[in-house]
Amino acid sequence: MKTWFITGGTPGGFGMAYAEAALDNGDRVALTVRRPEELRQWAQRYGERVLIPPLDVTDPTAVEQAVGAAEEHFGGIDVLVNNAGRGWYGSIEGMADADVRRMFELNFFAVLSVIRAVLPGMRARGSGWIINMSSVAGLCGIDGFGYYSASKFALEAVTEVLRAEVAPLGIRVLAVEPGAFRTRAYAGFADDALQETITEYLPMLDNVRKAMIDEDGKQPGDPQRGVRAVLAVMAQDAPPHRLVLGSAGFDAVVTTLESALADVRASETLARNADFPGA
Repeated sequence: MKTWFITGGTPGGFGMAYAEAALDNGDRVALTVRRPEELRQWAQRYGERVLIPPLDVTDPTAVEQAVGAAEEHFGGIDVLVNNAGRGWYGSIEGMADADVRRMFELNFFAVLSVIRAVLPGMRARGSGWIINMSSVAGLCGIDGFGYYSASKFALEAVTEVLRAEVAPLGIRVLAVEPGAFRTRAYAGFADDALQETITEYLPMLDNVRKAMIDEDGKQPGDPQRGVRAVLAVMAQDAPPHRLVLGSAGFDAVVTTLESALADVRASETLARNADFPGA
């Protein structure tokens, strides 16, 4: 029986899908959410196998308290799923600095806080899994989501290095990159007014907003199926380093990486000639 610590337990999202899949397997779950009352009725059916710690992941003290509560209640954490996050859109030039910093606090620095809080217990036991929910945007920059993409690119880099650092300690690390999945992630676009300061970018961003509104509720990705794919990867003897979820997302990532590789190789002679002769 494993114990899972999952951030971002908003109903209808990946966090809930992970929790239900783990519970269906007979595991135990600490599912964090800002407003625990949203999940109390859901949690009652699982009894002592579920803990709902209130958590704002951008508060490092609250992170320590929530992790400590889960470890005390269950005796340890075997699987961490860093799922909490949010997408912002706006131009690189025109997005307000405060919005950029707030997004990085949630999508990047908060993830580091949770990882640092959970790792001591995993190190002591010599085992564990860390699942970082990134995005296709962490491998392919997406127009209108430049800073969101940047936060996920940063998460990808940390995940890559963390994987190497903790592998000798018996801890495995996986980056998961979903494409368009039918969660509540797109629901806010209809209500959120665009805060763009430069008019030249408004047509592009208006198209982005309309596309998100039109696709809400029609996204091809199924969160439950996506989570089952993650569980299948975790069961492999030699799991991959990353898992892209969704057909369109997979195709976009492969096209982007192949194009990037071709671009790098096109300048191979110039790259190699930058060394000292004979080096």
